[in-house]
Amino acid sequence: MNKLFLIVVSCFFVTQLSAQGYVSETEDSGADLLATKAVSIIPEPVSLLMKPGAFKLPENVIIQAPKSVDLKESIDFLTNRITTATGKFVSILNNAPHPTVKFILNTGNDPQLGNEGYRLNVNPTQIVIIANKPAGIFYGVQSLLQLFPAQIESKEIVQNFEWKLPCVDVVDYPKLGWRGLMFDVARHFFTKKEVKQYIDAMVKYKFNLLHLHLSDDEGWRIEIKGLPKLTEIGAWNVKKTGTFGDFIPPTADEPRTYGGFYTQDDIKELVQYAKDRFVNILPEIDVPGHSLAIIASYPELSCTPEAVNYKVRSGEKIMDWSRGAPPLAMVDNTLCPANEKVYGFLDTVITQIAQLFPFEYIHMGGDEAPRNYWEKSDVIKQLMVREGLKTIPQVQAYFEKRVEQIVLSKGKKFIGWDEILEGGISPTAAVMSWRGMKYGIEAAREKHNVVMSPTDFAYLDYMQADVATEPKVYASLRLNKVYQFNPLPPEIDTKYVMGAQANLWTEQVYNIRQAEYMTWPRGFAIAESVWSPNEKKNWTTFAEKTEAHFKRLNFSETKYAPAIYDPIFTVKRSADKQLSIELTTEIEGLDIYYSFDNSSPDRFYPKYVAALTPPKDANLIRVITYRGKEPIGRMISITIADLQKRTR
Repeated sequence: MNKLFLIVVSCFFVTQLSAQGYVSETEDSGADLLATKAVSIIPEPVSLLMKPGAFKLPENVIIQAPKSVDLKESIDFLTNRITTATGKFVSILNNAPHPTVKFILNTGNDPQLGNEGYRLNVNPTQIVIIANKPAGIFYGVQSLLQLFPAQIESKEIVQNFEWKLPCVDVVDYPKLGWRGLMFDVARHFFTKKEVKQYIDAMVKYKFNLLHLHLSDDEGWRIEIKGLPKLTEIGAWNVKKTGTFGDFIPPTADEPRTYGGFYTQDDIKELVQYAKDRFVNILPEIDVPGHSLAIIASYPELSCTPEAVNYKVRSGEKIMDWSRGAPPLAMVDNTLCPANEKVYGFLDTVITQIAQLFPFEYIHMGGDEAPRNYWEKSDVIKQLMVREGLKTIPQVQAYFEKRVEQIVLSKGKKFIGWDEILEGGISPTAAVMSWRGMKYGIEAAREKHNVVMSPTDFAYLDYMQADVATEPKVYASLRLNKVYQFNPLPPEIDTKYVMGAQANLWTEQVYNIRQAEYMTWPRGFAIAESVWSPNEKKNWTTFAEKTEAHFKRLNFSETKYAPAIYDPIFTVKRSADKQLSIELTTEIEGLDIYYSFDNSSPDRFYPKYVAALTPPKDANLIRVITYRGKEPIGRMISITIADLQKRTR
């Protein structure tokens, strides 16, 4: 037990040094012990057998692989990491007497592995990766790199370091075929380079689908030939900084220069970049709601005459959510289901989207369409009479069915958010369930294909620590809760579940560093939920692996949230109406120290052992977590007044 403690503290110390920009130039005995003894593969493999001994990387590394264009990315991925971090020479041969790393594609099919599985054998003298398909080799490389010391992720050569790997036998294959992350590039625009950066991070954890949210009230992000106003007008708004949703409405003279879009050549480049890494890109055009950028560009597509004055949203309030969903619209951000021009517009858009994205599905949104403007629209009332529609949800269902026919006519399949179920949908429509698991279960019972993406487990825009440390949004979602995600609940027929994904909405995410922070480490938990067998999931083991991967993220200079170390505040009123503050931690082995005197506590301050009642005149509590003698959590400061509000 004492040895384990020393190892963990050693790991933390090196992590802290690397976080400050230091790269060790001497071999550290604690780090070497970790490298040769511990295995922290995320997602957890189906089977992993530890063997005696260790593999030591030679000065000249030979990768042997059969001639195959599809293996190039696996070879390049491994070569780049080895040469960048170790400085060793790597050569690629089709045949070598004593290769260091050997890629083998099965001539026959190993039914256990399928299209994405692999076998990884690390022995004292050689590493072998075997798979049926190139994707399996690629995922085997990701697991192999996770066997290396964390320094393999360094962007500069680590000097005087002995590169050792533990000897293992791994058999691995995914639980689900659709393993996705949704990246909202509409609320805030992310460049082509930044999208590639996001792809590079996700493939390390065996995600194979990037869902790009390409349109919303705040921006239209893709060039459509013949519809120039979408990018001339729809791609730009007024740059605002602060809390999205609470911005003062822009004045007429404020420049609309913030935003951007992808040209069709950009999209082709991104699709190929993703394909090379065995990732499909799912495009989403969100209609009929969330369409203010479209309407600002082409107001004739609205049911509402005053739409001619609408502008692309810059983060000002446009919806009233006080009565829940669907919201009351303050401006009409919906396309008009009764307007034939809408379907012509969508035919043009979908035709080009279908040509640009080879993935079989096109996502057409369908969520959160407000109804109050439709309810008072004469043209909607005429449509309802003409088509025999009794309710507004049936109006949206009419719209969705017509849009699906356009999608199908382009040789693609239609998927939408779970609101499309409400008025009835065609048998061929697929459903992405975001409002909890129940709509996915309902859709599967009706024999629709389903992707599970519930808010209560998979929304990466939610706060992952106390609100005092996070941009404030509607809800919190800690790592432990994400790890409980089971996309295949027992009451569902699993043959209808295509897979699952997590969603990163970017209202409060202004740059790629914050996008990384919101994704990792919760993306680790999603990766394990969609890849690993349920019986292999273990929170304690996963938390330990997560800490090991923090060190890897430090070396790769990827931002992540250390929220797992932060205390959780639970605030109550005692029987005598006194404020009671309870503090807990997500992981074991941490001590919490606190102060009420406005100073910053360390381990010589009072240690939390039971619920706290603030002193009568205190106005601030500060807390910090330690592991042994080392601070590990962030210093968190919260006013007593804020804690009082939490009890209401």
